[in-house]
Amino acid sequence: MKRLRLALPLLLLTSPDLLADTRDDALKLPNVVISANRQVQARNDSSAANTVFTRDDIDRLQPTSLTDLLSRVPGVQIAPTGGRGSLPGVFIRGTKSAQSLVLVDGQRIANATSGDSGLQFLSVDQIERVEVLRGSRSVIYGSDAIGGVIQIFTRRNAQAGLHPRLHVGFGSNQTWERSLGLSGGDERTRFNLGASLDETRGINWTHESFASDGDHDAYRNKSLSLNLSHSLNDDLEVGFNLLDGRGKSEYDNPFGRSVSFFETVGQKPYTDYTVSSASSYVDAKLNERWQTRLELGHTENRDTKRDHLSAEGSAFNTYRDAVNWQNDLTLDERNSLILGGDWYEDRVHATTDFDADSRWNRAAFIQHRFAAERFSTELGLRHDTNQQFGSQNTWSGTLTVPLNPDNEVLLSYSEGFRAPSFNDLYYPGSSNPDLKPEHSKTYELQWRSQLSDTLRLETSLYRTDLKDAIVAQPVDFYIPHNVASARINGFEAALKQQLFGWQGNLGVSIIDPRDRDSGHTLARRARRTLNLDVDRQFDKLGLGASWQAISSSYDDEENRNRLGGYALLGLRSSWALNREVLLSLKVDNVLGKEYARAMYSYQDPDFENNQHYREEGRVWMFGVTWTPEL
Repeated sequence: MKRLRLALPLLLLTSPDLLADTRDDALKLPNVVISANRQVQARNDSSAANTVFTRDDIDRLQPTSLTDLLSRVPGVQIAPTGGRGSLPGVFIRGTKSAQSLVLVDGQRIANATSGDSGLQFLSVDQIERVEVLRGSRSVIYGSDAIGGVIQIFTRRNAQAGLHPRLHVGFGSNQTWERSLGLSGGDERTRFNLGASLDETRGINWTHESFASDGDHDAYRNKSLSLNLSHSLNDDLEVGFNLLDGRGKSEYDNPFGRSVSFFETVGQKPYTDYTVSSASSYVDAKLNERWQTRLELGHTENRDTKRDHLSAEGSAFNTYRDAVNWQNDLTLDERNSLILGGDWYEDRVHATTDFDADSRWNRAAFIQHRFAAERFSTELGLRHDTNQQFGSQNTWSGTLTVPLNPDNEVLLSYSEGFRAPSFNDLYYPGSSNPDLKPEHSKTYELQWRSQLSDTLRLETSLYRTDLKDAIVAQPVDFYIPHNVASARINGFEAALKQQLFGWQGNLGVSIIDPRDRDSGHTLARRARRTLNLDVDRQFDKLGLGASWQAISSSYDDEENRNRLGGYALLGLRSSWALNREVLLSLKVDNVLGKEYARAMYSYQDPDFENNQHYREEGRVWMFGVTWTPEL
């Protein structure tokens, strides 16, 4: 059993010590996961199907955006509504965006009115690590974690001394990327400060319908991150994390603005946005068996819609304060326990009057883990009390059985729920204050195999049943109701291999997401996806390629408007001029494939007739990174 837990692909190893001295150290390691149980553990010991991107992975893959990075995860699909800065649909295992939880340094960042998390506004340069958990984790996190959890960790420092960095990039559509940072510290204190400015002229997101709609939709993002940690002694650490992204995103409204019953005029709308998260923590080792961590957090998601051609505007700003307390107890060699409590309060400040503009949620959870020679178990229970929807209990359980030192199977059951948003409950004219939470039950079988020293396979076969799903349909005048139910069957596999110096990562997902009432496929969910990344380092030269293949899907719940399948090829390279200067060049969609992942109009049955959101097409980016040695 012990050999099984420590068996890891050689291509992933960066340190002989899996569980590093501090959480900051652990964030540099690819073979640990933190989000599954809010504690550092080996990826092999986690019951959750998970994918981890370290900063080294991000630098190697050169993703354009956070959503570009997430699209490489098996079982995750992205459906943007335009170019950079557009609202993306994020579907984890066939669930919708609002049914997956997004965290920044442990803090929820979703807008409490719409449920969207603003992932399109988070700068990749300010990110140290991204962890994606596939499958419900409601026992640990409560509401929203039905499909999975995405956690973003801000940039960290793991070395003594001062380490500056500067990056400048230029690419297609007059895109500029500029960032600088400084990290440093000693044995007790570490810090990282970073700032970035991304700008692009963009593309026209939609086909022209009004004269004002024929312009390019620009995007501007200013981001700041700060991480500071200090060890008061060997057993006590305090710290502070900050991530702030704000800017302007232009978009199209192809339907125009009504000025009278008989007249509609064009618009040039844009959004002024802010997504920010700040948190502080105390992490203490009270004795050899008891570790405790207390976190205080504040997040803001501000969205102001304006129009260059009129004085109209609207604002939907949400604010959240949170307290998280967790205790990790080692009872003996075989038994461990997690005990914790959460509290958060959401507040809404908007130009639209809601019947209620604040609500709180408090919760307590417990999870027990037992590890024997021939099997291990994990059993958890959580109780949430919400000001609007009352009490909610969720359970989860996992049985892990090692077949031999290199193979293990996991059987699990997990429950999840999602609390209705403020828009669902209180938006004037299109809400329902009697809504109940959405519920889910997930059954999963995992097989994890160390096929060789350099080849690892992780597979999952799962079924998720959704009930009380919230939908708003034209027949009900877009008033949301708990009427829908869905069944999602799925299979996913992740293969990691190193062969002849090449590092390969293959992800495959097959899902059947169906509305159980109509039998239709859920909107914007492709049934088959494949992602392949291949990279190799030749001394100072790095080469890489990405291949993504997506099958067809439907843009609407009635399955009348089909989105065609597509395949995309991307190439990337890097060249280290010396120890301080690195050049990078990438080309996405090398073959210039025309494709669409979302539509905005169904009035004409011809898909090509001004109905789909445009994609950027073939784009390139050249960058220079300078990391001087002081």
